[in-house]
Order: sequence, then C-alpha cells, then structure tokens
Amino acid sequence: MTRLSSRARKAYLLVHIVSGGLWFGIDAAFGILVCTALIAGDPAVVATSLRAVGLFVVWPMLTTAVLTLGTGVVLGLGTKYGLVRYWWVAVKLAANVLMVLLIFFSLRPGIDDVAEYGRQLAAGGTPLGDPSGLLPPVVVAPSLLLLSNVLSVFKPWGRVRRGQPAPVR
Repeated sequence: MTRLSSRARKAYLLVHIVSGGLWFGIDAAFGILVCTALIAGDPAVVATSLRAVGLFVVWPMLTTAVLTLGTGVVLGLGTKYGLVRYWWVAVKLAANVLMVLLIFFSLRPGIDDVAEYGRQLAAGGTPLGDPSGLLPPVVVAPSLLLLSNVLSVFKPWGRVRRGQPAPVR
C-alpha cells in the first residue's frame, strides 16, 4: 500500500481515535451496568441492568472494535509505522484482534442468557445462571483499551528488528 496523503491520514486517524473512544465508552457503560447488577439489592434494578446489557452491548461494541481495527490497519499500512515494524503497533494490533475475537466468540454467545436472566428476574421468577461471569470482561477490556491508548501516546520499545534502517521521512 502506498503512503496515505496528509488529508487521508488525518481522516483515518480521526475515525480511529473516535471509534476507540466510543469503544471505551461502551465498555465503561457495560462495566457500570454489570457492577450495578452485581451489587444492587433491588431485583428490579438488577433486572433492568441485565436487560440493558442484552440490548446494547455486543453489536455496538463489536462495530466500534472492528472499525478501530480497520482504521488501525489502514494507518499501519499507509504510514511510516507499519503493522509490525514497531513493537507498540504490533502490541496494539494483537490486543485489538484479541478483543474483537473475544467479543464475538466469548461475550456475544452469553449475552442472550444474561438478558434472559434479567427478564426472568423482572417477571418475578427465580432465574437460573449467574451474571457474575460478566466481571472478567469488565476488567480486561478497559485495561487493554487503556494500554492501547498509553502505547499510542508514548510509543515505547522501538523497532521490531533493530538492524533495519529507520523509515525515510
């Protein structure tokens, strides 16, 4: 791929930053809803929180994750940083791919069960299952997103292969 023009790079960078921010915001809302459901004593609050998780979490989160991944790949291929030329870019790419896969294959299948738990609780029934399984994604995802943001700002570790010359500017 050829280098992006300055205007195209800025446009992709803007979409990349905004989609990453949206993803972080969705993760934060997800965390608030899950923590509310886990600590609330009122079954109505727990039910509402879990039904809300079922309504909005997976597809907006997956959409922003894929958009962040796509714009990151375009930026990597179209700028001096490359996809695996620098360690910080390679780590961000690996974290993003990992999170997209986790959202699709791990989080998505269980969300319907969580929403059903909330519906049964709201109907006054005794739901089966345990929503505390949502706690690990609430901790892991924002941590990886924060790491990605830190890597973008500080750009640590240098080039993957030290013997290669620096890219021409």
